[in-house]
Amino acid sequence: MRQLNIFKTMVEKGLIYRQLRPVYYSPSSRTALAEGELTYNEKHHSHAAYVAFELDPDSPNMSPTLKALVNGQRKARLLVWTTTAWTLTANMGIAVNPDMMYKAVATSDDPIAPVDIYAVDRETSLVKSLGMTYPNIPVAEFPGSHLVGATYRPLFASLNEADLVKSLPVIPSSHVTPDAGTGLVHYAPAHGDEDYNDFRSLGLLSSAADTSTSGLLCHVDVTGCFSENIADVVGSKAAKELIGKEVLTSGSMAIVDLLTEVGALRKLQRIKHSYPYDWRTDQPIIIIATSQWFANTDQIKDDALAAIEGISSHPAGSHNRLAIDVRQRSEWCISRQRRAVLDGESLKHILNILQEKRTSYWWEGPVAEFVPPSLRDGMDDKQLEETWHKGTDTMDVWFDSGSSWSMLEGLYADGTVSVTGRRSGADVCLEGRDQHRGWFQSQLLTAVATAPDAEGKQQAPYSTLITHGMTIDKRGKKMSKSLGNVINPMDIIHDGAEKGKLEFGPEVLRLWAANVKFTEDMPIHLAVLQQCRSMYMKTRNTMRFILGLMEDPPSSEKLERDRLGLLERYIMHELWKFEDTALKSYASYDFARVVSSVSDFLITKLSPIYIDVRRDSLYANAKDSPEHRTAIAVLAQVLDTMTNVVAPILPYLAEEVHEIFCPDGTSFFSKNWTPLSAQWNDPEVDLQMGQLLHVRAQVLSVLEEAREAKHLRRSPEADVYLTLPNDVSSETRDVIDLIQSQVKMLGEICVVSNLSLDTQPSHQPAWHINGAGRISDLKYDGMRQSVRIDQTCFGKSQQGPAKILLPCKQHVASPPLQFAMCPAVNRDSLASTDESG
Repeated sequence: MRQLNIFKTMVEKGLIYRQLRPVYYSPSSRTALAEGELTYNEKHHSHAAYVAFELDPDSPNMSPTLKALVNGQRKARLLVWTTTAWTLTANMGIAVNPDMMYKAVATSDDPIAPVDIYAVDRETSLVKSLGMTYPNIPVAEFPGSHLVGATYRPLFASLNEADLVKSLPVIPSSHVTPDAGTGLVHYAPAHGDEDYNDFRSLGLLSSAADTSTSGLLCHVDVTGCFSENIADVVGSKAAKELIGKEVLTSGSMAIVDLLTEVGALRKLQRIKHSYPYDWRTDQPIIIIATSQWFANTDQIKDDALAAIEGISSHPAGSHNRLAIDVRQRSEWCISRQRRAVLDGESLKHILNILQEKRTSYWWEGPVAEFVPPSLRDGMDDKQLEETWHKGTDTMDVWFDSGSSWSMLEGLYADGTVSVTGRRSGADVCLEGRDQHRGWFQSQLLTAVATAPDAEGKQQAPYSTLITHGMTIDKRGKKMSKSLGNVINPMDIIHDGAEKGKLEFGPEVLRLWAANVKFTEDMPIHLAVLQQCRSMYMKTRNTMRFILGLMEDPPSSEKLERDRLGLLERYIMHELWKFEDTALKSYASYDFARVVSSVSDFLITKLSPIYIDVRRDSLYANAKDSPEHRTAIAVLAQVLDTMTNVVAPILPYLAEEVHEIFCPDGTSFFSKNWTPLSAQWNDPEVDLQMGQLLHVRAQVLSVLEEAREAKHLRRSPEADVYLTLPNDVSSETRDVIDLIQSQVKMLGEICVVSNLSLDTQPSHQPAWHINGAGRISDLKYDGMRQSVRIDQTCFGKSQQGPAKILLPCKQHVASPPLQFAMCPAVNRDSLASTDESG
C-alpha cells in the first residue's frame, strides 16, 4: 500500500504517462527491464554489416548538389554500418550530421558509374575495413546538410509485393559522430532510444500508445522472434524464412541472406564488443517498442541533483556517480506491459478497497467493484465486466524497492529526530556499487517526486550513502549464480563454508563483513573464515576469562587515576586509545580498523602485559587486598569498554556478556555508550612504560636463550640481576631514575621470580647467563616511538657478553645495561605458577 500511495501521488502530480516507445526487453525473461537490471558483457560477439541504401533520384526535396551528382542517371548509394542487422526491416530513416563533410566516390571514371557516399573522416578506416580495391575516384565533397531532405528506397522494396513502396527520409542528427561506422546511421525508432527521440523531435512519430497509430515499425514479438507482420516489409515469400526465428541468432543471419539477395550487403564482420545482458538470466537483451508506463524524471531532475549535494558518501565522492546517472536519465520505465485507465480518482477508489480488504483482493474481487462511479456510465456489473479488465502484471521492482524509505515514516510520527537531525528518511543507506543506477536512485526519485513541500523536494531520503564492492571467491572471481561459486550465508552459519567443515555461526560471518575493506571487492572462502573464527574466539575467550574473575555481584570499585600504579595507568591509557580509535573508525565507517584495533589491544597490550603480570594477584591475593580489588576494577572497565566497541559487530557476544555482567534483564543495546574520560589519555605514562618495555624486551631475549639451553621452562624460574651504568647524561638519568623507582614493576612485567638492581647472587647458582644491552634514549614528541631489535646475541659467561644494537629515532650510543641470570632461589614454590597467556 505504501508503494501504491507513492504511485498515486506521482500520478496526481502529472509525472506518470503511458507511451509506446523502445525499452530494454529480455526475451529470456519475457519482460521489459529498467537500466538498473542490466549487466554488460564485454565479450559479446555480433555480426556487423556494411549495407548500401540506394538514393531515390526522384526525391522531391533533394539538394542541388545531389541532383547534380545523380544527373538523372547515376546511382548514388548511402553506405551504412550496423551491428544489429535484424533491425533493418524496421528501418525508417538514415541520419547524417549536417556539420560533417561527406564524400561521393565512384568505382570508375564512367560518368554514370555508381557512387558510394560516406563521411570524409571515415575514409581511411573504410578502405581498410572493406578492402576497397577499385580506383575510388572522388566525385564530390559536400556537408551533411546537403543530404538532409533527400529520400532513399527501402532495402527490401524489390521483395515487396506492394504496388507502391514509400521512400524513406535522410534526417539530421547531432548524435552522428566520425568516431565509428560510416558517418551515416541506420535509424529504427522501434529499436533505439536516440532514433526514437530524433524522430519524435522532427514530428515524424506521434505519441500514441500503440503501433497502429504511432507509425512505428516493429517486427519482433515478446519471444524475441520475428513476427508475421514482417511480411509487410519483405514480402510474404521472404517472410516465411524469417517468421519465428530468434532475432539475435538465426533470424539475424537470415536477414544477412536477404541483404545478399537484394545486392545491398557490402561486407559482414564478426566483432567483439560490450552488450547489455539480463542480470537475472545472463542472456542478451534487445530493444523493442512496447506500450509502457513511464515516470517523467526530467521534471524532478533539478530537485534530485540538489538533494544529492546535501548527502555525504563513503568512499568519499562516490555520490558523484549517482549524480551522473540522474543527470543522464529523462524518464523511468516503471511498468511491465500494463493496461489500465490511470487517473487520481480511479486510483483513490481502488486503493480504498485494497486498504480495507488487503492487496490480495485485487486478484479475487469482481471487476465491477474496482470501477469508480465516474466511469460506470450507467452500466450494470455484467456490462462493466465486459468493458473493463484488471491488469495482471507487476510494477517495476525498482519502483517497489525505491519506495522503501516510506517504511520509516512511522518512526517520526511523534516528532522524533534521528541522531543526525533528520525528521524523515534514513541516516545511512548501504548497498553495492551497482546501485547508483538502481536502489540509490529509485529511492531518491520517488522521495523527491512525492515531497509535500519545496524543502522536501531537495532532500534525499538518506543522509549518507555507503557503497561496497562485490564478493569474490578464492580464485578472485566475482561470485554469481551463473558461475555457481556463491556461498550461501546460511551455509556459513549452520554448515560451514564447505561440505563437512566446522560451522562458523552468525558472529563469525559478521566479523568477516566488518574485517574486509568493503569499498573494494571482498574475498570469502574457507581460509578467510577460519581466520575470522580464530579472531572471534580470541575475543570471546578473553572476555570470558575476565567474566570468570568478576565477583557476584560485580565489583563497584571506582578507579581513581592518582591512586593507580604505573601498570594500571598504562593499560587504562591504552584502553582509552583503543576506544578512541574505535569511535573515530565507526564514525568514518572504517570497520576493518575497529577489528584491527580489537586484535591489537588484546594480543599486544592486554594479554601479554597486563593479564600476564596481574595473574598472580588475581588468583592468589585475598579478594579484599588492594592489588586484587584494583586489578578487578581495571578489568571490569576493560570488559565494559571492549563490549561497547565490539557490540555493533558482535551483538550476540555483547548481549551474552551483558547478561552475565549486568543480570538485570535489560538488553545491552538499551544503554548508552559512555566513552572513557580524557583523563586516561596519558602520554607521559606511555613514554615511561615504553622505556620499561624496552628493557623487558632485552630481558626476555636472555630468558629465551636460557630456555633454548634447557636451563628453564618458564620465566618465573629465573632471577635477574640488573646493573645500571653510573656515568650517564642527564637524558639517560631520567631513564635510570625510572628503572630504580619501578624495579618491582620491571620484575613483574618481565614475569621473573625476582629482579634486583646492582647486586649479585648470594649463592653459587647451578647455571647463569650474562648479557648486555642498552638503555633507550627516547623522547616523547606526541607519538609513541617504536623500538626494534635488529640483532640480539647473548653469549654465555665464559664467552663474554655480546652487544645489542637498539636503534631509536636517532642512533644514540647510550650506556650499557649489564644482565646476569640464574635459577630462582624460590624455584620450587613457583613451579605451580600458571604462566599461560
